[in-house]
Amino acid sequence: MAQTSILIVEDEKIVAKDIENSLSKLGYKITDVVSSGEDALRSAGEVKPDLALVDIMLKGDMDGIEAAKEMWKDMSIPVIFLTAYADESTINRAKHAEPFGYIIKPFKEVDLKTTIEIALHKYALDINVRKERDIYSAIISNTTADSVFVKSNSRQKRVKVEDILYVEALKDYVVVNTVSERYTIHSTMKDIQKKLPTKHFVRAHRSFIVNIDKIDIIEDSNLIIGVDKKVIPIGGSYKEDLMSRLSFI
Repeated sequence: MAQTSILIVEDEKIVAKDIENSLSKLGYKITDVVSSGEDALRSAGEVKPDLALVDIMLKGDMDGIEAAKEMWKDMSIPVIFLTAYADESTINRAKHAEPFGYIIKPFKEVDLKTTIEIALHKYALDINVRKERDIYSAIISNTTADSVFVKSNSRQKRVKVEDILYVEALKDYVVVNTVSERYTIHSTMKDIQKKLPTKHFVRAHRSFIVNIDKIDIIEDSNLIIGVDKKVIPIGGSYKEDLMSRLSFI
């Protein structure tokens, strides 16, 4: 197995050397040791390490938080923050860089190793989810006039548009509910809505997309759908568009 490569971004020379020695002792490969945010981006772009250990309070125009944001956004390099500061404002700023770990200095080697291994595991899971979304276009692809392909386990299954009742958002997943089955997949409502034929589907609520042809009853601020009489709320910001898509006499 290849060694995990790590970039060290630390402007205190003694601390940087201690970290370098600890990482080498733990079996990691050091790609570079730099002391500024600008040098961190340059080095990361040239070598692309598996992980970066970044001190938050770097001297210069670019601090560790800004450098970490750029590394993640442009190069998808996961970052663990190193800092002697644990105040709330610093932690809140650091969160926006989406770090994979956070270590308060001084720290023990066992804490360093544990944090690195957990970060690498989280990153591997994140990569798998993103690959799945890319490969399967989030959930539905190859749309035709009367059917869509929906991911079911490792297969793409053709589902007739007329069989889809509604789509529901559940945290990091969406659930496509049909007359006979439910398909749960990593995606977002925004991506789903782009893939479904607009002729048949409309957003009724931030958590629901409905098949217009399956709406049986409109009661107060709810839609009633299907033989199971599923009650779907109508969101205030979606009501006008929804109503404009329906015919009334």
